[in-house]
Amino acid sequence: MLTRTPFPTALVALAALFGAACARRAEPGKLSIAAASDLQFALAEAARQFHQAHPQTEVQIAYGSSGNFATQIRNGAPFDLFLSADVQYPRALAADGFARADSIFVYAVGRLAVWVPASSPLDPATALGNPSVGHLAIANPAHAPYGRAAEAALRHLGLYDSVAGKLVLGENISQTLQFVQSGAADVGLVALSLAIAPTVRGQGRYWEVPLDAYPKMEQGGVILRDSAPARDFRAWLLAPAGRRLLKQYGFYLPGE
Repeated sequence: MLTRTPFPTALVALAALFGAACARRAEPGKLSIAAASDLQFALAEAARQFHQAHPQTEVQIAYGSSGNFATQIRNGAPFDLFLSADVQYPRALAADGFARADSIFVYAVGRLAVWVPASSPLDPATALGNPSVGHLAIANPAHAPYGRAAEAALRHLGLYDSVAGKLVLGENISQTLQFVQSGAADVGLVALSLAIAPTVRGQGRYWEVPLDAYPKMEQGGVILRDSAPARDFRAWLLAPAGRRLLKQYGFYLPGE
């Protein structure tokens, strides 16, 4: 015996399916960005300048570790654009069908710095090997590109074995800096873009880790849901205004 679904119930079900389908599309005039934490200050200014040029677009930004965002995107997180601290995450997403390969772009090269609070007696240039350091903060290498770079730098400098027991792992590079700011760690290996940010610059001192101490950190993005706002933001970030801003905030540019 066939059971008929009452018309109102069927209508509600169809409406729910239609709503779910619409939710997967980018909303006109809105741009949702998943961004690596090292972009926290640079991207806030970038979004402000972009909105001045495109007042019809509302930009919403979430910050976190690139690896965690990649996992969330695979699980259906509704971001329009992903700005990763490692271009390999966007490439992997595209290879697995979560984005179009022709929308991948490299926007910057990240740089690593040793940071200590202004009140610390430590010299950031020698702090990593100072025996008085009780806790050293780095981002979690399991899912944060800056954590992998920090681990590689410590190994290159011959310090990893002596500091392994002192490591405090931040969920992302922004939390890593917060550990040092709060006193939970004596020193941190952080993104240069955070160390020189206007709101952080006066709070501490930093030493830039030599570039040959860790693998080149190519930072890349990818459009996840195609829309005019997503394409416009990518174009703005790669144009002279965006490149100047990224350089101002401590990033190298592709090709430098």
